Amino acid sequence: MRFPRSPRLAAAALCALAVLAAAGCGATPEASSAAPAQPAASGGRTSYPLAFDNCGTKVTFQKPPRRVLILNGTSVGEVESFVLLGLEKNILANAQSYGVSDDPSMVARIRALPTGGLTMNKNFDVPAEQVLKLKPDLVVSTWSGGFDARKGFATREQLAAAGITTLVNPVNCAMGKPEATPEERRAYRNQSINSSLEFVGLLGRVFDVQDRALRLIGELRARVQAVRARVADRPARKVLVAYPGMAMMNANGLPAVMTGGIYDDVIRAAGGVNAFAGQTADMTRTLNREQLATAQVDVLVVGLFTPEENAEQEAAKLFAAYPHWAASKSRTYTAVSDGVYLGPLNAWAVEKMSKVVHPGD
Repeated sequence: MRFPRSPRLAAAALCALAVLAAAGCGATPEASSAAPAQPAASGGRTSYPLAFDNCGTKVTFQKPPRRVLILNGTSVGEVESFVLLGLEKNILANAQSYGVSDDPSMVARIRALPTGGLTMNKNFDVPAEQVLKLKPDLVVSTWSGGFDARKGFATREQLAAAGITTLVNPVNCAMGKPEATPEERRAYRNQSINSSLEFVGLLGRVFDVQDRALRLIGELRARVQAVRARVADRPARKVLVAYPGMAMMNANGLPAVMTGGIYDDVIRAAGGVNAFAGQTADMTRTLNREQLATAQVDVLVVGLFTPEENAEQEAAKLFAAYPHWAASKSRTYTAVSDGVYLGPLNAWAVEKMSKVVHPGD
């Protein structure tokens, strides 16, 4: 899922939520993204030319890309995947950032990446003329809408004509693509921790770092599985993931409460169940004060949006506002930032959350 990084991005966030609702996104029991088949890392060397279908567009790589532009898309998962794979030198310009991370080293590592002097247009991403002027050999977008000419962005066809390859995170094909296939919509609806790892595997194949990708996937999957095994026989406690600093995403000025897809999967892996499980992602926008007050909340997870936010203070405010929560009575909370989003840091969030969902188990 995409997310805003400043109040200026409220419109983009609300647009993203509208797309989520249109795609029928909601909490599902599936642990797999059911994404359209992509060339995942399988070990060994990549054989070029490497060609495959990406969101209905055929892409071909003659060699590993060396001048990569990562579009904003109000995401951070794609650039984090590049960083954890050690592909920083392949990045010509990066437009993704967040400012706070569940991986203590990530903020500085992203900040050190080149930005190419790029500026955003009114739709919060790099306009077509700047992309073409930069002359990357690959442009990566978190969603299909990153190549929408109506938003001032370069189209995939336009970039291909200029000799530039494009890549959309496959699990987000349906996002910003009105003609998305049922398979693409299903993959988008069922986003999970596996979806995050699948993108790492895809990059491993594209950049001929398959062994590195497989090691990383194995390490991250093992960390999540270790938590799943520890909490497997424990009762699932009700968990609320709320971002006070993203109140602009809610029509009633409430904290942005995250539901569905990957959020539910991260909570499940930590031994909990989303307090709003079964709701569509549109709940983030429509949630009202009565619904929040009457929710069953055993564990509060405070989502941090900016470095200036203080998790303890934000938790105290929510406990005071909603004293009937079990979490308020026991003062049970933890904090996460980017680890609950689509991206390679889900293991960090799962580990953090599990320590308060089932402490000492």
